[in-house]
Amino acid sequence: MTTVPAAKRRILIVDDDPILLQFIGEILRHAGYDTVSASSGAQAIAQIEAREPDMALLDITMPGMTGLELARHLNELTTVPFMFLSAVGDSDSARQAAAYGAVGYVVKPVDAERLMAAFEAGLARADEIRQLRRTEMNLNAALAAGRETSLAVGLLMGKFQTDRNTAFEVLRDHARSSRRKINEVADQLLAAEETLNSLHAGFATRLKSK
Repeated sequence: MTTVPAAKRRILIVDDDPILLQFIGEILRHAGYDTVSASSGAQAIAQIEAREPDMALLDITMPGMTGLELARHLNELTTVPFMFLSAVGDSDSARQAAAYGAVGYVVKPVDAERLMAAFEAGLARADEIRQLRRTEMNLNAALAAGRETSLAVGLLMGKFQTDRNTAFEVLRDHARSSRRKINEVADQLLAAEETLNSLHAGFATRLKSK
């Protein structure tokens, strides 16, 4: 039916129908996934707080906390991707699922083939989103490091009356000789300059008071 994942992924199934919970769990376990189940939104939150799953399958129309309310909780407080299980398969329901951030949508009654096709497509989409987030975080870190280095180069240019290339090369050579990243040296240099400026202000205040 499907290939077994190289590393088992943990899947949370949330539905108030115990028969459906068991049925979906058996399908996913047979496909090589680890599963945990919850029959209510509160149970699902407890499971997630204990250990975040790689994916959650949420029944939309549960009593108490609905699947949509649970999805809102997941969006606001976790990074868990989720799919919806619904007895309604119209376009409005699909658009609503997408608006809540679902990576997939499965219409009941569930059969193994349709479930796995939708589930694995949703899981692949969730992995793409995670990768994009990691790339964005790495890019932001690189941009922050670049700003620190640029500020440090400017500081050296002013202190030593030199050009930008020379200032950068001296900063880079010092980082290499101390076996540190250039942005770490730049950050230390900026922090030292801030400390010196604070001390200078302190001396100026004391001299004025005399």
